[in-house]
Amino acid sequence: MKPSNDSITDQAPADPAATEDMLANQPIGYWSGLVHEAVTRHLRDAMARIDVTQPQYWVLNRVNAGPTTPSREEVIAQLTPLADGPHEIARVIDQLLHRGWLRSDTGKDLHLTDAGEAARVRLRAIATELRADVHRGISDEEYVAALKVLRRMLANVEAPGES
Repeated sequence: MKPSNDSITDQAPADPAATEDMLANQPIGYWSGLVHEAVTRHLRDAMARIDVTQPQYWVLNRVNAGPTTPSREEVIAQLTPLADGPHEIARVIDQLLHRGWLRSDTGKDLHLTDAGEAARVRLRAIATELRADVHRGISDEEYVAALKVLRRMLANVEAPGES
């Protein structure tokens, strides 16, 4: 069911200088895109200073995440939707194998080495510090409310049969 025209807020052009009373008219895609780019850049810049990439961190976390060890193919399938291209995760796995942070057994399952686990723990500490930077001045309740709104917006545009 579509809302009546009298309940629809007019869409204004994106305005980085919009005052608080103008925010209801601002496009979510513009603002969520800015936040995504800035937060990703902040994280990737911090990781680059220690010669690590965000996708490398993803792979280390994924290999560590479950009760069973994942195969190379499972890690690629799970992380490719987040990656910058269809071949990035396979390359990252190769980099981590070369670096000695991962090893592969004969069944092609991936395992963290001691060096890989140490790197994962260090990267998690960096990510936690950066999260604190991003969340400064934002309560957990505000953060949860923002995510609920974003999830609802995603559901609204991905609803089956809607266009």
